[in-house]
Amino acid sequence: MPRLLSVNVGLPKEADWAGIGRTSIDKQPVTGRVAVTELGVAGDKVSDTVHHGGIDQAVSAYAREDLEFWAAELGRDIRAGQFGENLTTEGVDLTHVAVGTRLQVGEVLLEIASVRTPCNDFKNWMGLSGFDNTAWVKRFAAEGRPGPYLRVLATGSITAGDSVEIVHEPDHGVTVRDMFVALFLDRSRLPDLLAIEDLAPEVRRKVEQYLSR
Repeated sequence: MPRLLSVNVGLPKEADWAGIGRTSIDKQPVTGRVAVTELGVAGDKVSDTVHHGGIDQAVSAYAREDLEFWAAELGRDIRAGQFGENLTTEGVDLTHVAVGTRLQVGEVLLEIASVRTPCNDFKNWMGLSGFDNTAWVKRFAAEGRPGPYLRVLATGSITAGDSVEIVHEPDHGVTVRDMFVALFLDRSRLPDLLAIEDLAPEVRRKVEQYLSR
């Protein structure tokens, strides 16, 4: 049965290595029930509020299956939270599920709204953690396993072991990977994203900029 393996939170830390001053990418698993609000998981802080956070990036998730893929590629185990995700899941394909899919996790109803952006902060963090981060951003992007950002439709609490149930999946066919490819690898596919109902405003802005060229 699909389930939540871990809930992970991070607090801002000084990060001169990232060139941004502070970062919250180091997320650690927490125990017990954790509250989830419209702006995210209790105890988790957003350092870079220009590029992260808000209702369309309230919660980040990554599948254990995709962590295992990268563990094999990098030759080391990867713990929950290492990729900066709030939720580490098992049994749900978070790469090929449609954007707009709704997931019931414990008391909380989540909706896939967008995709994570690999950046130099991520690259530097992987290097500091002892992984081979050679050309990491390009390598991570090329694989197309970004992990989704989710908006919170119904607040409540969650804990490791809660079931993860897909309660709605739209039929437009635009997946998490499709959105990532359109945004970061092949901009000619940006118009395809207009099929998504309630498209995140920042994503819509990028589509409109492309169409207005």
